[in-house]
Amino acid sequence: MQTGTLYTVSAPSGAGKTSLVKALVDGDSRITVSVSHTTRAMRPGEQHGVNYHFVEQGEFEAMLGRGAFLEHAQVFGNYYGTSQEWVEQTLAAGRDVILEIDWQGAAQVRRLLPDTVSIFILPPSQEALRERLTGRGQDDDSVIERRMEQAIDEMSHYNEADFLVINDNFDQALTELSAIVTAQRQRLVYQQQRFADLLQKLLRRN
Repeated sequence: MQTGTLYTVSAPSGAGKTSLVKALVDGDSRITVSVSHTTRAMRPGEQHGVNYHFVEQGEFEAMLGRGAFLEHAQVFGNYYGTSQEWVEQTLAAGRDVILEIDWQGAAQVRRLLPDTVSIFILPPSQEALRERLTGRGQDDDSVIERRMEQAIDEMSHYNEADFLVINDNFDQALTELSAIVTAQRQRLVYQQQRFADLLQKLLRRN
């Protein structure tokens, strides 16, 4: 069976990463998003097991001690981690997997799984990013400023990725994100697996 491809998608908060990934997954049954574990509090509208697996810090640390995470990171005082077992099982079943993680997590994954395809999403400007963060209406000015500083630090690592998408126009950014996945699926190593029988027949000599 053809194995899936693992993608990491990184972006500063407010760049539109989650919306783009959701739109990509909704339109492609062959790709799915890993649901991370986190110690962060659940936000309004979020669901356990859908947006994140929300766990207490003690449970997260126990999983970390068992080596259960492919990657993990601490962001704004909260822990995030990706289940290694789930990722490996899903890839082995032939499905592509997207990890929505920060640049530190993406670097951890690349070290463990060098074939991972990394994508970075950036906003068109700092002003647009600040507007998106403010428009959420969830944080006060001090939190917004802290998130902007974090975003600038995050964005400085864009050049560590394989692909870069600028989310100025959502539809265009989605088209570019989809094109990356489509191109990856046409790589020789994957097409050889997918069309093994056909290739054998095409090269058969009478």
